[in-house]
Amino acid sequence: MQQMEIRETRGQAIPAEQKVLMNHIYEYKKGVRRMILFTCNRRYEAFATQRLSRQAIDYVVQPAGKENVNVYFGRRECLDAIRLFVTRPLNELSPEEDFILGAMLGYDICAQCERYCERKSKCRRCQQA
Repeated sequence: MQQMEIRETRGQAIPAEQKVLMNHIYEYKKGVRRMILFTCNRRYEAFATQRLSRQAIDYVVQPAGKENVNVYFGRRECLDAIRLFVTRPLNELSPEEDFILGAMLGYDICAQCERYCERKSKCRRCQQA
């Protein structure tokens, strides 16, 4: 049995990626978060986008390496911002862009501050400015 198969429904195993997506959608619809980043293998992209479309949830899909995609979903105003500044791989974001993204995703703000300071001290572009 594959590691990503976690339970069976109607005789079919539900991959972990699909279960995670369904949990994210649940949290979004309950108002726990305004925006979510779901990273998955490209083979689950159609499942994710169809599920979000059926539930009238706005989303943005961006490549994340050769085999994965990032699916951002949530409030339209958040996704409009994502379209403007997340235009390259996440590891290439500036410390400021990374901080904003983390805050938008609802990550612990103190941890985001620590991450920002650490990234800022290591950023060559920042030190040259």
